[in-house]
Amino acid sequence: MSEGVTESAFVIDDRETPRFRVHRSALVESDILEQERRLIFDRSWLFVGHESELNEPHDFRTRRVGGRPIIFTRHTDGTVQVFLNSCPHRGMAIETRPEGTGRFLKCFYHGWSFNTEGTLVALPDEDSYGPDFDRHNLCLARPPKVSSYRGFVFLSWTEDIEDLEQYLGGACDIIDLFADQSDVGMRVIGGTHLYAIRANWKLLSENSYDGYHAMTTHHRYLAMLKESGKDLSKVFAKGTGPNLGWDLGNGHAVIGGADGTGGTNTGLGRDLSTEAALQAQVTRRDHFAAKYGEHWANRMFSGRNLVLFPNLALVDLIMGITIRTYYPVSPDYMEVTAWSLQPGDDDPELQHMRQENFLTFWGPAGLATPDDIEALERCQQGFAAYELAPWNDISRGMVRNRPNFADELQMRTFWREWDRRMTGTVHPPEVPITPRAGRVNWPYQPPSDPHRVGEPA
Repeated sequence: MSEGVTESAFVIDDRETPRFRVHRSALVESDILEQERRLIFDRSWLFVGHESELNEPHDFRTRRVGGRPIIFTRHTDGTVQVFLNSCPHRGMAIETRPEGTGRFLKCFYHGWSFNTEGTLVALPDEDSYGPDFDRHNLCLARPPKVSSYRGFVFLSWTEDIEDLEQYLGGACDIIDLFADQSDVGMRVIGGTHLYAIRANWKLLSENSYDGYHAMTTHHRYLAMLKESGKDLSKVFAKGTGPNLGWDLGNGHAVIGGADGTGGTNTGLGRDLSTEAALQAQVTRRDHFAAKYGEHWANRMFSGRNLVLFPNLALVDLIMGITIRTYYPVSPDYMEVTAWSLQPGDDDPELQHMRQENFLTFWGPAGLATPDDIEALERCQQGFAAYELAPWNDISRGMVRNRPNFADELQMRTFWREWDRRMTGTVHPPEVPITPRAGRVNWPYQPPSDPHRVGEPA
């Protein structure tokens, strides 16, 4: 094997040609999914929810994280708690409602009741268990680790994992760009999008920060924007600096673009239609520039698509922010959950316009989400012939010194980490990994790489 090529049964990473290929069996075969559950989902930090979903003590949400049912709640003292949604008596799911409020969580089967700290507080006919019965040994089970960063709550199904911030690495800076957009905290707007895609889960990781497909897959949406008078050349200007793909370490990656309009351009949303809304946006941008500096404000008021390995996408297209998580049911079927995130102190008119743009683009009946679903499902249909056409090509941009947002560096970053987890194959980073730099040290300038060829004409 050439010194410039690393490969496994699934990934050929050829830096000399250059070429990057992924074997389609990784997107089809059931035994690979079983390995993913054990080697990836059971050994990663997985998103649980945002703290703003629990406004008051005793609010709760139920959902599945990494294939396991959990209760996400806030206790009397204000602390956020995460438990397995499984009664320690006979295992029944205690709460079936997706959300609610209650001081106690009561099992329907035998009436065992727990408080929002997970403690067993009552059960029928406790005397039948004898004088030595210790209810404190029958608390609701917890995931081995739970942690949060800037309001985003994660769990790990293994104790043997690095701290959350170490796992996030350079992605902490990108999460800061989301979280810093409000002085009082970001908040999830009420309501959840729940849908399914008949495709392999890894395709949605790819799609969530794929800038290459926008012009073709979403041409109807872009035509609508153009008809509304929007100048799309500003949205898709390649430029320099943040208009790139960034490897953030540990399989996390982001694409992003600078906004040279002082925060008045709404990215892939319709332009703000009233002078009051325009002024409110400029005022917000000026406030944060004074608070954090011009460089950081420019980054805050630009768009970015972040995927945290393995299955969390945070996408800010200025018009709104979506949180999207997804989990495989079978190799060709995934369930998706998505929320809308907005500044808690947003101007009411801006909030309304952002939410309209959010629904127009990301909504289940919008002009983008159905396009993406159709594209991914057609890919999965094509994989039925993978024995005869076995490889996906993910090489776009490998010839550039710094791949741009329409290239595929971010997907290659995902697949290199996936391959390391699944096969133990270590692929050297394609570009220098972007470390956590913080607001003060931004803009981060990656060192030059003498092994890469020059930018093609």
